[in-house]
Amino acid sequence: MKPQSVNSKLIESIGSVLEALQLDRDRGLWEQRLRQVNSQDVETAMASRPGTYSLTKLLALVSPAAESYLEQMATLSQRLTMQRFGRTIRLYAPVYLSSHCVNRCRYCGFNRDNRFARVRLTVDQAASEAGILASEGFRDILLVSSEDRAFITVAYLAELATRLKGKFSFISVEIYQMLAREYEQLFDAGIDGVTLYQETYDRDAYARYHLGGPKADYEMRLRGPDDMALAGMREIGLGALLGLADWRVETLALAEHASYLMRRYWQSHVSFSFPRMRPACGVPSDEFPHLLTDKNLVQMMLALRLCFADAGLVLSTREPAELRDHLMGLGVTRLSAGSRTSPGGYTDPQANTGQFEVNDHRSPAEVTAVIKTQGFDPVWKDWDDALWARNTD
Repeated sequence: MKPQSVNSKLIESIGSVLEALQLDRDRGLWEQRLRQVNSQDVETAMASRPGTYSLTKLLALVSPAAESYLEQMATLSQRLTMQRFGRTIRLYAPVYLSSHCVNRCRYCGFNRDNRFARVRLTVDQAASEAGILASEGFRDILLVSSEDRAFITVAYLAELATRLKGKFSFISVEIYQMLAREYEQLFDAGIDGVTLYQETYDRDAYARYHLGGPKADYEMRLRGPDDMALAGMREIGLGALLGLADWRVETLALAEHASYLMRRYWQSHVSFSFPRMRPACGVPSDEFPHLLTDKNLVQMMLALRLCFADAGLVLSTREPAELRDHLMGLGVTRLSAGSRTSPGGYTDPQANTGQFEVNDHRSPAEVTAVIKTQGFDPVWKDWDDALWARNTD
């Protein structure tokens, strides 16, 4: 029997959507359905209108049977991305603000149980870090922080955003989860987007990997993107930390989350990130049995592009240079470059412990050169001001 998507307009929450489909608990059911997909199912999915989503279509495209069709999927994905985004790739860089954290996430170098010298940047220090990126040409910046509410307050972020607006055309954050009214304050200060990874949509796995702190609340975490949209955020970044659970089932749940948001909050643009587990302080890799191969990652990205024509696909420096170069023409729309994953890392690259190990160590200039060599245009500045003019009524 083919799986049926739930009409998210009639469902109270994304939690209800996932529960109705059993995508949050019954991995065995979905793993069985994935194994039952055959070549005819894959070909039917590829023959459907590119960029349109159904759960049945995505199930076929992320199935083991689709591994034999990656070349054809890549051709379709490349064509669709060109139609929607042209030959452009946006460049951004993160600025880490704090490595202090109250959470106990087993996969994160900032886990509160880890022992290392932690760092907090003042607003002045953070502005200096951002200034280094601006001098390199970046106009798209991501402000990142661990869960350090005591120091990285809403007022701190609003003040920093106000100071950066003159240098950056697009400011987004990847921080601890907030309430809708707090996101509204950030939006009013000039922040246009928020990225919040669910980490894993598997409830049991979520409990195993989140041992303490506010982030241990699965249901609360799941509601975060709703609050972002209600606050008027233009960009909502979704993702799962790839390696915590079966990537194929995670992709199905991630897609249902995106579909739910797109139906309910059409004013906000949804993007997907693909963070794979990376070595980090106090994080033994042998505890994560679901690590992805490069081939798995490529299949996931292609499948999501063929189901979501207008979604951004974001690839960070977690990935090696060669793979990032290969994926430039296959659907990626946004790349980080020259990233430092520790607070103060641009001022002093040797200063302190990062959240994870960077895999692509090339400078922004080197990444830009590769983008041009492949026939694409690196875009440092984001949205056209006229198109995205803020409502000041």
